[in-house]
Amino acid sequence: MAEILIIPETLRTKLGDDGAKELVDLINQAFKGLRESFSETAAGKLEQRIAETKSDLEKQIANVRADMIKWMFIFWAGQVAVTVGLFSLFYNLLK
Repeated sequence: MAEILIIPETLRTKLGDDGAKELVDLINQAFKGLRESFSETAAGKLEQRIAETKSDLEKQIANVRADMIKWMFIFWAGQVAVTVGLFSLFYNLLK
């Protein structure tokens, strides 16, 4: 944590030692609050991005799965048609 340790002499003489110390404490508290706020905001945004990415991946996986099922059906239907055609050809040749 970076704290302000040096106060210019002019400011210290006008504020006094107690006033300078209180000013340093005030500034440090403000920076601490900003840092915590930034951390919370960054963590919230990160969690939101992770959730969005997970949702997008789930949708893409579902689409790929549907496409695979479609192409598997087309492949097997074609295989059945070829097999039936070959059996029909052999049957006609053996007649």
